[in-house]
Amino acid sequence: MTAETFLPFSRPTIDEATIASVGDVLRSGWITTGPKNAAFESQLSEYFGGRPVRTFNSGTCTMEIALRIAGIGKGDEVITTPISWPATSAVILEVGATPVFADIDPVTRNIDLDKLEAAITPRTKALLPVFLSGLPVDMDRLYAIARKHNLRVVEDAAQAFGSLWQGKRIGAFGDFSSFSFQVNKNLTTGEGGCLVMNTPEEARLAEKYRLQGVTRSGVDGIDVDVLGGKYNMSDIMAVIGLGQMKTIAAVTAQRRKLAEHYFAAFGTDFESATGAQLPVQAFDTSNWHLFQIILPDRGPGTRADFMTRMQKEHNIGTGYHYAAIHLFTLYRELGFKEGMFPIAEKIGRLTVTLPMFYTMTTQDVERVVAATRKVLAA
Repeated sequence: MTAETFLPFSRPTIDEATIASVGDVLRSGWITTGPKNAAFESQLSEYFGGRPVRTFNSGTCTMEIALRIAGIGKGDEVITTPISWPATSAVILEVGATPVFADIDPVTRNIDLDKLEAAITPRTKALLPVFLSGLPVDMDRLYAIARKHNLRVVEDAAQAFGSLWQGKRIGAFGDFSSFSFQVNKNLTTGEGGCLVMNTPEEARLAEKYRLQGVTRSGVDGIDVDVLGGKYNMSDIMAVIGLGQMKTIAAVTAQRRKLAEHYFAAFGTDFESATGAQLPVQAFDTSNWHLFQIILPDRGPGTRADFMTRMQKEHNIGTGYHYAAIHLFTLYRELGFKEGMFPIAEKIGRLTVTLPMFYTMTTQDVERVVAATRKVLAA
């Protein structure tokens, strides 16, 4: 094994002021949802151009609640991508609807909008695109399709905090935008997420869904008029988010700088020399949440061998995001099978996530590139 320090594929950055603020919350006596959460929601709303925002304890329930607010349920179909974390399709099942997959674009690795539109049926009620690695789909085309077919859109923007489309922040326009604040995200609260909505009425309904459907009415007691869950964000999490908001512009700029250095270090001959595929150079849109390559297909075990050698021989951590959802046991039991979405299946077998985080240096990037070339050359 190399003697160099271990380089993980991701690492959160929490400054000392934020750590101290967590202690202040713990000493305050108000730990659950309270004033820090309200302040965090206010800052998020301002960040997204004044749209209503509500926070939650995960970026999974935000999508489920968006579907519920949109009235999606039994008998409805929701079209999504097979390349995502399992939560993306699980929330469709949770509301009683049917997930419909459309294959992905081999270049962007996002859902192929041509195939998405071809998958629309009379039962389709919503679209649930994923912005993989922080790269948005073509938002103009997506919403043109949605308007044409009278469909709601729930954007799985879990990885896209700080991403742009035509100069506008993802979340500052559109229908529902769901963000994750899980520990590896560009902005983290440890766990958690937020949902950006359209109207005050949707925001009030989201508040009910996140706290057991309760309608509060002071001394007159409470009432419940919808079936909700326990999804609220604590002030402990919210105060971390407030600290992260102070640095998100710098975090996004640094990630773009690191991505640019990755491309420069890999050089123009990398793909032809190794057979691997680099991501799209989308510096005007992506927040570079992840930097992923597609490995050359060398048969079963290609990715496992690469990841093992990167760690054992070079002390570099890698990951993969993601396996093809429709090949999981749960979805095979629903009738999905191998060969249905061949591009997703190939990329799901061969994608690898290289290190990318705020405190990385350009020297770290060069170390990763050198190790990647060495492993692929063997």
